[in-house]
Amino acid sequence: MNFEFATAQRIIFGVGQLNALPATVEGLGKRAALITGTNAERIAPIFRMLQNCNANPAAFSIKGEPTVDRIAELSSRARELDCDFVVAFGGGSVIDAGKAISALLTNTGNLMDYLEVIGKGKPLTEDPAPCIAIPTTAGTGAEVTRNAVLHSVEHKVKVSMRHPKMLPTVAIVDPELTIPMPKEVTAGTGLDAFTQLLEAFVSSKANPITNSICRDGLQYVSRSLHRAYRRGDDLAARTDMALGSLLGGLALANAGLGAVHGFAGPIGGMFDAPHGMVCATLLPAVYDANIHALEERDASNPALGKYQEAAQIITCNSKADAFDALMWIKGIAMQMMVPGLEDFGIQKSDFPAIIEKAKNASSMKGNPLVLTDDELTKILSSSLLAPIDGNATLYL
Repeated sequence: MNFEFATAQRIIFGVGQLNALPATVEGLGKRAALITGTNAERIAPIFRMLQNCNANPAAFSIKGEPTVDRIAELSSRARELDCDFVVAFGGGSVIDAGKAISALLTNTGNLMDYLEVIGKGKPLTEDPAPCIAIPTTAGTGAEVTRNAVLHSVEHKVKVSMRHPKMLPTVAIVDPELTIPMPKEVTAGTGLDAFTQLLEAFVSSKANPITNSICRDGLQYVSRSLHRAYRRGDDLAARTDMALGSLLGGLALANAGLGAVHGFAGPIGGMFDAPHGMVCATLLPAVYDANIHALEERDASNPALGKYQEAAQIITCNSKADAFDALMWIKGIAMQMMVPGLEDFGIQKSDFPAIIEKAKNASSMKGNPLVLTDDELTKILSSSLLAPIDGNATLYL
């Protein structure tokens, strides 16, 4: 029963809450570093809002996933422009970039000093600059996590800059901002949120608070993911997904993840593969592998009971077992046209390198038990082709 729980200093949630931004930035400094994606039409209102409240924004864009070189460049420019705080407005990649830049505004060492795996992994010596995170997707929960995932093109891997103080100062979560998401983005980010909640729930590092968060989050996401995918303007479904994503971020920041994300990081670094869809592709095989490994080697592990409980939440069936949840996962993957690993250019010859990197990934440490190399290989083999199962069921 010994655990700790940490999150952003303040969370503002609800439809229309973007309007809280001017009051939120008051007193944070004279100049904001506005970190965004590349959609000028979406960025313009936020830029004007910051101008109107005298935040004198300097805009920086992130195209795709943030790379180590791009973050080093933008951090240097933000310091040169005397930016005092950060406003990150966008998807998980943009928010991760914002958290990294806020840390590097005040910690002026080389970025490699602070990166895990490929760098020195040193702790920050100074508090990061204030960071306001405003997600426009519902998936990563990055607005309440304490790390920033960066892509090292040189090393062909995604790694984290991580520190407890990297939690955003304020998270503004407005479900209305997610309505413009196209179907494929809704699917990828939503399936990522679902995977994060499930992995954090059965994690070896779970605690009573994260358990409660995951129970609610799984309910919100499982009942509304398909609705949001089918009808992007369904504000009730978008609200459920935004809340589920937020809860997933709260849970993973404190309980960690598992083998799905342990694989997804290395794969995303080695191949041009969208993170959410990689997670969705791997989830059925990881789920199946964990269930069988627990039954064979660790039958007293509480994760087994949690898988059954999660199945009952996901299917809204009090008699459901873990197999029913697996069928639900395969069903929704087919509905959302989740690809196989082959579609990302992955071949069997790539398995040894992927497995070696995955075993060293921080996310793998939360898996309910240590999977063998044979089990890891079987997961990749089973995920090569798109999920197809004539018995899969979608509970709507």
